[in-house]
Amino acid sequence: MTPIITKEDLADLGAPDLVYVREVLARDILGSAAVAVAKGLEIDPDQTLYAVHSADGERLAVLTDRESAFAAAVAHELAPVSVH
Repeated sequence: MTPIITKEDLADLGAPDLVYVREVLARDILGSAAVAVAKGLEIDPDQTLYAVHSADGERLAVLTDRESAFAAAVAHELAPVSVH
């Protein structure tokens, strides 16, 4: 039987300061963004962006390059790790 892991369990495993950075396509982000937020953005839907997520999977930020994603996490006293 596979155990059920809640978002709270994942957050406890990762500690509150652990975040992960992963590649995402702009079209996946823009599809879930509010129209008011996306309006006026000139981003190629096929562009690779870098999302920062909390241990429970919540998306915290999206940046245009990996280095900026890691730097933003560190600037907010978080511990970033990369996932593929």
